[in-house]
Amino acid sequence: MALSVDDLIGYFSGGAKPRAEFRVGIEQEKIGARADGAPVCYAGRDGIAEILARLERRGFAATREGSHIIALERGGERITIEPGGQLELSGAARPTAAQCRDALVAHVEEVTAVARPLGVHFLGVGSRPFGKLDEVDWLPKARYGVMRDYFPRHGQSPRLAHHMMKMTATVQANFDYESEAGAAEKMRAAYGLTSIVTAMFAASPIAEGRPTGEKSHRAAIWLETDEDRAGLLPFVFDPDFSFRDYAEWALDVPMFFVIRDGQFRPVDAITFRRFMTEGVGGETATLRDWEIHLSTLFPEVRLKRYVELRGADAGPMPMAAALGALWRGLLDDSDARTAAWEMVAGRPFTERETLRREVPRAALQARFGGHPLHELALELIRIADAGLARLPGSEHDRPLLAPLWGYATAGRTPADDMLDDYAAAKGDPAALVAKWTLRT
Repeated sequence: MALSVDDLIGYFSGGAKPRAEFRVGIEQEKIGARADGAPVCYAGRDGIAEILARLERRGFAATREGSHIIALERGGERITIEPGGQLELSGAARPTAAQCRDALVAHVEEVTAVARPLGVHFLGVGSRPFGKLDEVDWLPKARYGVMRDYFPRHGQSPRLAHHMMKMTATVQANFDYESEAGAAEKMRAAYGLTSIVTAMFAASPIAEGRPTGEKSHRAAIWLETDEDRAGLLPFVFDPDFSFRDYAEWALDVPMFFVIRDGQFRPVDAITFRRFMTEGVGGETATLRDWEIHLSTLFPEVRLKRYVELRGADAGPMPMAAALGALWRGLLDDSDARTAAWEMVAGRPFTERETLRREVPRAALQARFGGHPLHELALELIRIADAGLARLPGSEHDRPLLAPLWGYATAGRTPADDMLDDYAAAKGDPAALVAKWTLRT
């Protein structure tokens, strides 16, 4: 039987959970570099492939395409590789942000122990600070090959899409919802707040060995990465926003590929709506196709069977740990969610979009609704702290907000520290790699 839009909406509805089962998930990407800042090749006896092989020998189950490891899994933890060799942990969902922090620390310690003898340092930064685009290998993964070929020919403003794929790194937080209405509330609040969070977590002021003039070069790159599937979604701010609205949007975003028998088949920008009604190459659409298509959409807040917050640069470990605590306090407590939304409600979408485009450069020095962003950030942290205090595990999660308090009070971000480091080291890559290597 052919899929219907109601089937697609039902996919989202199937993700609903009782509040007692709410969990937090953290995904962290890490950029590998040599001691002198040079990118790490995929192949070779000291490259990304060797790191993956050594992790497999530690008890991870490997997924391969041909002879290449493209993912590892052990005990609910999944390690994947981004197009430019960025190592990503998709952590198992856990009841508290502190438990996510503990798992992240264990992961970083393990991959560091494996990578360090190979001369590989993993950096806590939002974009690669040294090396040029063409110096970074493409991961030999079919999905990324299709995406690499798609962007130059399709999409709206894809000028820096290859930079996004190969040069950037983020930390993300995922949250459950109890109903369609609850998901809509979380998404609306998150879309209203995401640019402030991007500013707070800015950690990518350096590219190709020099300052870019931006605090979040990663966020600036996303401004020119296919606006068909990225950015803010205006309909989320409608008071009656629903799963149907998100599904209708996703239906009209061009697809990258269809997977059949393990083979990625490019579909030349056919929309999922057309796939549903006409088929592609004799194939008809399935819910699995829908799930895969949703994973190729990159808005600032993404809906799957959970809500995914995508707006933060990867950065130092205390900031990565703080992200889950911040969003948990803001979204999982209803009073905090209401207070946070009221802080940014009532502004026109044009103003929200202007802020999204200003934040990469100005970070917490930007303004929104007549207020300096660092003041709004402080209020946001206060709301999150109060929200966490009403949730189980608050005694462990609330301390994770400490670095956010410090930065927002000073009107600074990790990017400001990095620029200070750059000046002190006179731009020396070796000194900066040593400084920015992830530490637990």
